[in-house]
Amino acid sequence: MDKSKSNKKKRVKKWCKPRHRFFRWFINTLLFFYFKLLYHLKLRKFEDNKRQCIILFNHQTPLDQFMLTRVFKNPIYFIASEDLFSNGWLSKVIVHSTAPIPIKKQTGDPRAVINCIRIAKEGGTIALSPEGNRTYSGKTEFMNPTIVPLVKKLGLPLALFRIEGGYGVQPRWSNYIRKGPMEAYVSRMIEPEEYKAMTDEELMQIITKELYVNEGCVDNEYHHKRLAENMERVFYVCPECGLAKFTSKNDIVKCTSCGMEIRYLPSKELKGVGFDFPFRFTTDWYDYQSDFVSKLDIENMNEKPLFDDVATISEVFLYKNKKKLYKNAKIHLYTDKIVIEPENSEAITFSFDEATSVTVLGRSKVDVYIDNRVFQLKGDRSFNGLKYVNFFTKYRNLKKGDKYAKFLGL
Repeated sequence: MDKSKSNKKKRVKKWCKPRHRFFRWFINTLLFFYFKLLYHLKLRKFEDNKRQCIILFNHQTPLDQFMLTRVFKNPIYFIASEDLFSNGWLSKVIVHSTAPIPIKKQTGDPRAVINCIRIAKEGGTIALSPEGNRTYSGKTEFMNPTIVPLVKKLGLPLALFRIEGGYGVQPRWSNYIRKGPMEAYVSRMIEPEEYKAMTDEELMQIITKELYVNEGCVDNEYHHKRLAENMERVFYVCPECGLAKFTSKNDIVKCTSCGMEIRYLPSKELKGVGFDFPFRFTTDWYDYQSDFVSKLDIENMNEKPLFDDVATISEVFLYKNKKKLYKNAKIHLYTDKIVIEPENSEAITFSFDEATSVTVLGRSKVDVYIDNRVFQLKGDRSFNGLKYVNFFTKYRNLKKGDKYAKFLGL
């Protein structure tokens, strides 16, 4: 064998493939009527839709990414949580057809940045949500300012894509699509020479302004007979009882401790059943809940669990698959740890001192990162995963010396 040939670098496979154009067209064709008939989505036309760019969008529904593919003509490479890549054959189909960019949620991931640079050099368009999470409350969640250095490093035109009405149509905590209006559009396009002249703070202010949406208001009506069902996935603080559990049916959510009932109206307003509820919208209740937890003195509250749940426990083998470990295990959330009690097995403790991250995925999944392993808790339709992230972040804030920090992980 020729020694010079054997020393040649192996050819690097391209990320952007011709087949991605076909799958973009195929998916758009399938979803056209879905968006029109169920989401009642109005997409504003965007004339400059064939350019390579980086797209930032606010995150409201599980199908936000497909709205972008209906507006922009080129294949879009989305930054996505690694959980998407850990579902066996289904993940392989997704990677083959759309080649999303994996990222470790709520952690620094330099590999994701390297992959973005690679795609940009190949002429690909990149999209991500600076929130990293769908909104639970109806307001745009915390947007990570580290997005600004990435935008500047890629040097692509920046498209800011704004979605309005998505929370009204399908809140993150709900399984049901409501009948009501929704709109999505490019709110602003910023050229590289324009944003490179800005400071990071100035560009972040523009991104925040263009993508921030607050649906804690009466703007339209959204109808469904099960408007309040599964609201217990987001709320775990009662204004009367403090930390509490809720149940829901049709348009009513109820505190299991004091029996307080709240009706969710088509206008997105909240109304107490037989009393004056102090919060008009879910945004107000959510802010109260976050403030309550932020101010909670948890240093002397670790003797008994805050909450008890039941969930299936799996180990996630990143970018491969998941292995179910225990079914219907009891879960106990403390201020400093999560304790799992499987049937006929010894208890397992996930200490918050050992965990590097706790994240909530979709509606009812929680990932706990311990060393190089990832464990997933998947509950039933009423499972509230948000509280696990909030109390983990609360504990870590305390350890950092910021006892009453406002940020609770989302």
